[in-house]
Amino acid sequence: MAQQAKIITLYVELEGIAPPIWRRIIVDDDITLRTLHHVIQAAFGWTDSHLHEFNVEGRVYAMLDNENVLDTIEDREIPGDDRKSKLQKLVYPGQRFDYQYDFGDNWRHSIKVEKIDLVAEKMGAAQIIDGARAAPPEDVGGTSGYEDFLTEIQDPSSEQGRDYLQWVDGPFDPELFDRRAANNALLRMAWNEWGKK
Repeated sequence: MAQQAKIITLYVELEGIAPPIWRRIIVDDDITLRTLHHVIQAAFGWTDSHLHEFNVEGRVYAMLDNENVLDTIEDREIPGDDRKSKLQKLVYPGQRFDYQYDFGDNWRHSIKVEKIDLVAEKMGAAQIIDGARAAPPEDVGGTSGYEDFLTEIQDPSSEQGRDYLQWVDGPFDPELFDRRAANNALLRMAWNEWGKK
């Protein structure tokens, strides 16, 4: 007898920024943490240019296929392989866990498992059902760098602000969250099977 499909609703919030930057995402329960990494990248508009890791119940899961990851481990326990770790075996309703992206800028995302539902069949692609505010630009310098960035771009007389806007290729609206564009990125991801290997 085939196991019934389940979907998981996740609330993902970028830590250390107010008002909050967040996304509510639904995913099939049989995806790996690596696939969830790609989903979060698309949902927040990150460019997947840096290392990442998850911390679930005190256990770290990382990109063991990347030679640079072993350099970051130092005296820590060897992490689990995020390509082999499926959500269905790791999470439960009400649980919280963490996702860190870009160890330099240190973007920490708090993830809450809001619910797990039985469904007739798998979705096949993640979906963003809600969210708020634009994610910071890549390599802006973490939360303090992002605060400086926002201050400077709002000052029309700031040369630094003009440089920042040129750096991000035009205007930047921190309040804008384009759910349709983010979901299109998730559909492209599913079509191209990112994170499946």
